[in-house]
Amino acid sequence: MADFTVETDERTTIVDVTDRVADAIPTDADGVCTVFVRHTTAGVIVNENERRLREDLADALEELVPDEGWSHDALDGNADSHVRAMLVGESITVPVRNGELGLGRWQSVLFVECDGPRTRTVDVLLH
Repeated sequence: MADFTVETDERTTIVDVTDRVADAIPTDADGVCTVFVRHTTAGVIVNENERRLREDLADALEELVPDEGWSHDALDGNADSHVRAMLVGESITVPVRNGELGLGRWQSVLFVECDGPRTRTVDVLLH
């Protein structure tokens, strides 16, 4: 298992971490790679790494989940971030063949920050 950190500078932002995940895979590995985010207000997805699409996703999450009006806000004021992260999900699974991530031509591993700016830890596990 390996891990790396991601630093974000906005409340909601999407960061391409494909190369960092690939670097954690041994060159002779075959199996399945799980990428897991250890946080309740961030997530990880597989999708196209295109600037406008990343912006669209951030905008969609903010539109789908209003910033205010949540019971959990009485505790720490970031219920919207928790709900957004639940929609995104905390992990993905990608096949690995000969040390290479089995992603499609337009697929990338994207880290989704819902409560930034923060420094986050991402785990990469091969099995």
